[in-house]
Amino acid sequence: MNSDLDLVLRRVIRAPRATVWEAWTDPASLEEWWLPAPMQCRVERFEPRPGGAFVTSMSEDGQTFVPHFDGCVLVVDEPERLVFTNGLDSQWRPATPQPVAMTAVITLLDHPDGTDYGAVVRHGDPAARELHEQLGFLDGWGAVTEQLAAIAERRAGQ
Repeated sequence: MNSDLDLVLRRVIRAPRATVWEAWTDPASLEEWWLPAPMQCRVERFEPRPGGAFVTSMSEDGQTFVPHFDGCVLVVDEPERLVFTNGLDSQWRPATPQPVAMTAVITLLDHPDGTDYGAVVRHGDPAARELHEQLGFLDGWGAVTEQLAAIAERRAGQ
């Protein structure tokens, strides 16, 4: 990790790693938590395999959806690591996404209380990292991680 370029979020999710992985990689589950409520998510394409597309839309009213994320999956080590980026779009073309380009490394490790969940979001330069932080990285990614945890913990009977 490089503190000048990366933002990090960690927490323990009180559910087995397989349950958290399923919530992350199943498109219907992803729609339930990928955007902070009350925003709604629609997964246009999500292929959790190296080279797969990752495309979502968002809506404030559940009727009108606008583009949210257009990227690709780089690495899948089931059920431990998922790496994706919006620096390449879903067609593997170089992209300049707004407001910031990033590559996310999601890790799921066994923990005595369930799953040690980590998200390291990497940026190309300190200015991009700073912008992402100022835009509310911790609030936004924190909120969706809470939503992910609630779904996984409910499914695990916690």
